[in-house]
Amino acid sequence: MEKVLRCRDIGVDCDFEAKGKTEDEVLKKAKEHAKSGHGIKRVTEDYLKSWRKHIHNAS
Repeated sequence: MEKVLRCRDIGVDCDFEAKGKTEDEVLKKAKEHAKSGHGIKRVTEDYLKSWRKHIHNAS
């Protein structure tokens, strides 16, 4: 089943959704978006750990 993480799930006012077959794939897409879409220069392990908690199965 496809996994998804939405910016809104982590409290950001943004319509972006990172989707993938695995949590790691979702986090990779979210990391790229955080850098290009939100100007985050360095995505730390703390970010990834926090985001991972919000990944869920797509409906």
